[in-house]
Formats: sequence, structure tokens, C-alpha cells
Amino acid sequence: MRAGNARYRLETDLPNTIAVFPLGGALLLPGGRLPLNIFEPRYLQMVDEVLGESRLIGMIQPSLDGALRDDGEPELSGIGCIGRLTSFMETGDGRYVVSLQGICRFRVTQELTVRTPFRQCRVAPFLADLEEDPSAASVDRTALLKAFRAYLQANELEADWESVSRADNAILVNALSMMAPYGPAEKQALLEAQDLKNRAETLIAITEMTLARENEDFGPGLQ
Repeated sequence: MRAGNARYRLETDLPNTIAVFPLGGALLLPGGRLPLNIFEPRYLQMVDEVLGESRLIGMIQPSLDGALRDDGEPELSGIGCIGRLTSFMETGDGRYVVSLQGICRFRVTQELTVRTPFRQCRVAPFLADLEEDPSAASVDRTALLKAFRAYLQANELEADWESVSRADNAILVNALSMMAPYGPAEKQALLEAQDLKNRAETLIAITEMTLARENEDFGPGLQ
């Protein structure tokens, strides 16, 4: 997996401890790009520190059940995604605008007790994400695009279909999953999908259910 100027091939290319950024509804997937507007002081400090070190940040959602720690901070979901900070801009008003490129998912094995204002976790990376996913060839691209087109039509939205047609299956599935305007539970389900084929099937199912809820006359198949 290449991200920016770095390439990640082996477990030793990744740290086993990373700074984490809990953000509900945000989804980063391997190979995807996630823009972030950083303004909270503890996360400004986090960016400062990772810029001088690994440039890696773990994007993760708060626990979906709303559980809180004793200090009032949210518990974390069990799985997130490591991203490399590949672009950075100061806004002049105290904010950073950054972009993360996804490298691989991770499982939290332990949240550490730290002195930094931002949280850090010991993690186990999903090493299979560093390689090309063989299930990409099995993605039902026709069904995926049909679901995407139906969603756009229902919401009177447009898409750059020329760019969509050029995208390979991996880029298409992950890009659509990241941009889909679904809630934290749906985003977590897409993140935790076993492989690209399963993620595409999950995205199609979520889209069909969303459209069915929005239109009582919408049948089980996309029209």
C-alpha cells in the first residue's frame, strides 16, 4: 500500500501504537482520502506531533452504544483505519486543514494511559489490507452502479460518470462507501466488511434499505 511518499508492505512498516482521532460518522478506508478540518487544541497538538514522527493517525468512531469512560470521554469502537497525513495547510485562524490517505484497518488491543491530551492505542493492523484485494474482481459492479444511480436520482444529485467509469473496483467501492451520507452504524459496517466484495454488497443493501424507507412504493429491487 502506497500513501503519499511512503510504502507500507510489512507489519514492521507500521507502529504498534498510534494516536487516535475519535470522530463519529467519519469513514476512512484503505486507499481512500479523508479531508479533515482540525480546530480542537488537543487534535492540533496531535497533528503537530505526528508530523514530526510517523505521520500516522488512527481514525476511529466512538462506540456505537454511546458508552462513556469514567472521565466522560466516549469509549472507542473496536476497529478503525490507519491513515497517513499526506497534506497539511495552516488556515491563519488557528485551524489545520489536512488530508489522510488510508493505509489499513486496525483492531484496538489496548487504550494506553498517556500524558498527551489526545488518546493513543496499541493496535493490531489488518495486514491483508496492505495487499491487493483478490475479491475486487468479484465485485458486482453493475449492481453497485445501479444502486448508486438510484440514490442519486432519488435525491436529485449528479455525478461525474466519466470518472466513475474509469475507476477500478477497489477505488469505486471505497470511494462510494466513504462519501455515502449514512450514519455511524452503517459506516462501521462498511469499515468492518470482510473484503471489497462484501463491502460492495453491504453498501448496496444499505442503499436499497434507505431508498425503501424514503419511498413506500420502492420495491425490493432497484428500478
